Amino acid sequence: MTTAEPEDAEKQDAERFDAAAAWWARLDAGALPRSELEAFRAWLAADPRNEAAFEEACDLWGDWERAPKALASAYVAALSPAPRRRRLRPVAALAALGLALFLGFDPLWLWLRADARTGTGELRSIALPDGSRAHLGAGSAIALHYGGDRRRVALLAGEALFEVEPDPSRPFVVEAAGGEILARGTAFDVSTNESRTEVTVTEHAVEVTGAGAPIRVEAGRQTAYGPGLPALDAYAVDPDRVTAWRRGRLYFNDKPLGEVIAALARYYRGYVLVAGSALRDRRVTGVFRTDQPLEALRAIEKSLGLKSTRLSDYLILLHS
Repeated sequence: MTTAEPEDAEKQDAERFDAAAAWWARLDAGALPRSELEAFRAWLAADPRNEAAFEEACDLWGDWERAPKALASAYVAALSPAPRRRRLRPVAALAALGLALFLGFDPLWLWLRADARTGTGELRSIALPDGSRAHLGAGSAIALHYGGDRRRVALLAGEALFEVEPDPSRPFVVEAAGGEILARGTAFDVSTNESRTEVTVTEHAVEVTGAGAPIRVEAGRQTAYGPGLPALDAYAVDPDRVTAWRRGRLYFNDKPLGEVIAALARYYRGYVLVAGSALRDRRVTGVFRTDQPLEALRAIEKSLGLKSTRLSDYLILLHS
């Protein structure tokens, strides 16, 4: 019995991962016919390394909240008993089932709560009941809570620029990710994701409250807060660059790759996944066009020395 040379073993591992990725894409395309599900089972059972490669692909693509729903349902179907075939571990089955449930209900939850929203690559300007305006970036959603002496807007997802009509008797409040931004007559941008919310003032001033004391933020400055974290002391930024998304540009200055990909994802009709937390923490600086997200990804890939596994331009994995 001979042992494979290191280069041969590396090549085999790469081919095995490519096969796993191909199955991922086929599952994502929708419910597979029985014959293909049997072929998938057979491929998994043929070599323990095939199962490991498929689970590795799922782990690497990791962003469960953005993984395709069809993959989860087809994957769960493929786990049904088959004579003389190995089955994936129960943990993997439960993870896939949990993914299917999460993906099934989260968009519905957002749709039910939102009074206005935008799709991929879509920008929209909304006239609010008091004469203020909300300019929604791509992949964004807001809910309105007006009545009596209150003017409140919840930014449920994405980014929005608010132009607030002055009304001393009714402060204007934006809720985002557990924090609040209070204004009386001003303009400011709010961008939120699961780890960080940024507030940038373009006119006058606002008060921003995270998990601590309120922070005053004046024109030309920005603050940020996270889940359970207080707002940072305001720091200088260029508001024109922050709001450049309204003019088809995205500026990033020393931002984590994970945040950059999340912002680009609002303009890309596909899935871009980043392999591992260390890679998501790599820093990115650059200017990208919102109408050319694939060109932006290629530029990032080249500048950081990354590799990509592409199953068409619909599904892209960035890895080292």
